[in-house]
Amino acid sequence: MLFEKLAEAYEKMEATAARLEITDIMSGIFKPASPEEAKKIVYLTQGTVAPSHAGIEVGMGEKFVERAIALSTGYSYKQVEAEYKKSGDLGKVAEKFVSERRQGSLSREDLSVKKVFDVLSRIAIAGGAGSQDAKIKSLAELLNSASPSEAKFIVRFPLAKMRLGIGDATIVDSLSFARRGSKEDSAVLARAYNMCNDLGLVAENYLTDEKSIAKFKPRVFSPIRPSLAERLPTGEEIIEKLGKCSVEAKYDGLRLQVHKSGEKVEIFSRKQEKMTHMFPEIVAGVRKQVKAKEAILEGEALAFNSATGEFFPFQLTMQRKRKYGVKEMAEKYPLHLFVFEALFADGEDLTTIPYVKRRQRLGKIIAPGERLSLADSIVTDKPAELEKYFEESIEKGLEGVIAKDLNAPYVAGARQFAWIKLKRSYRGELSDTVDLVIVGYYLGRGMRTEFGFGGVLCAVRDQDEGRLKTVAKIGSGFSEEEMTEMKGLLDKIKVKEKPKRLDSMLTPDVWVEPKYIITVAADEITRSPMHTCGKKGDAPGYALRFPRMTGNVRSDKGVDDATTVEEIIAMHGMQKKVEMVEGEGS
Repeated sequence: MLFEKLAEAYEKMEATAARLEITDIMSGIFKPASPEEAKKIVYLTQGTVAPSHAGIEVGMGEKFVERAIALSTGYSYKQVEAEYKKSGDLGKVAEKFVSERRQGSLSREDLSVKKVFDVLSRIAIAGGAGSQDAKIKSLAELLNSASPSEAKFIVRFPLAKMRLGIGDATIVDSLSFARRGSKEDSAVLARAYNMCNDLGLVAENYLTDEKSIAKFKPRVFSPIRPSLAERLPTGEEIIEKLGKCSVEAKYDGLRLQVHKSGEKVEIFSRKQEKMTHMFPEIVAGVRKQVKAKEAILEGEALAFNSATGEFFPFQLTMQRKRKYGVKEMAEKYPLHLFVFEALFADGEDLTTIPYVKRRQRLGKIIAPGERLSLADSIVTDKPAELEKYFEESIEKGLEGVIAKDLNAPYVAGARQFAWIKLKRSYRGELSDTVDLVIVGYYLGRGMRTEFGFGGVLCAVRDQDEGRLKTVAKIGSGFSEEEMTEMKGLLDKIKVKEKPKRLDSMLTPDVWVEPKYIITVAADEITRSPMHTCGKKGDAPGYALRFPRMTGNVRSDKGVDDATTVEEIIAMHGMQKKVEMVEGEGS
């Protein structure tokens, strides 16, 4: 397939915000594509050349991309830089200069999807002495053969700024429409994706043999997208919903997925990023304590003193997510992995069997030892017992509890009432924190002028529409040091225009690419005419009252982990129930 066809589709997608229209455009690309081409198209559309867990990024700095544009078009670096300062989009800069190029190429050729993908892959894996010059030359060679439209999107790949407004769910629907003319296969495709975190692989398999996708099973070293919990405010409502259930302690740590095959061990974050090097003590513990030859396990890792039973603060655990000082931290504050799920063992897919059987298998897989242990739990059908266990967990310094349906399979990548969390509720505060996406920031005023930062505009995800909706302006919870750090972090991802997938009635001083997640506490959820979360027609949306950031940017979470509109609405409803119960008892 010629790359110009894909670029034409990208142009059309960039010009619309309608999800159905984008789905139709994308399905039209998949229809004539071979399975191998479809795999590459998926990766390119995601702005990458491999699934996230492979740890491969095209990544080129803006200065190097500017040099490649100058090299291929005959303009000076200063001219390219000046144009970029005006437009704020190097893709558009490349489009302009390629259309007005001052030098022709003797080796110009029609670009295929394969050619573009292969060159970008070569750029991604280039390393060592002279690699930056090699990357610049490779990108320039692509631009030599590119049309203006092709150049725009080729340049955006290494900058990770595709600006297409297309999420993974839309790609899934597009594949189904390409084959079925409807969303008939979307659910089975989504499950396959959740089983391997590799949408390119799913597309290739599906277009090769659509029947095989229903038999898709977990694969060691391909992370499974995590199951998520719903919320309910009381033990009584949880028991009413689930009946007899398992109630597990909810640990305040890093959620990790451990993959083992023989002596090889890999550890992935909840964002499906490889993090093995950060946890040497857990790797050693897995090799020693996991009895299965092959296994995929899930657990919560946190700093824990096994001699005293003391759980250290989450902030201390989070320090392990850094490149340096890992060995020293592992010796000073070794992490303990509380394992709560077995997803795969010695060739058997455990995600499809009931939780009670998964727990039994887990007990047989984990041998006693100092580094891994089963998450503490009870089984009950009595609200009073659940509430008592919840209070005991809080007294130990834990977050709360997770109740699990004894008969439910593991629901990868989705939030269902198979798991229900109950967390500590403070008087006068929202019963749980929420994870929000930063979409813009405000400049500092008054006492904050010197920091150049006054707060952030944040959004939640609308799962049905595949868009982001604003829910809060947050100016509290930042120290002076954090304000400086936050501005520096956000300035690296600022954009000239409102992000394509965002619905907002508010305009911050600076828009940013939706990338970073912060955890936020608030007094309550209120109705608001100024925010788009849950807004329908003339009815007001929902907003957080007196929101404040807690902790740092969540490097273990991505945009897909953000709180949803549906959750905000549900929490608003639970908030009313709690108010009524408190009122009745006063």
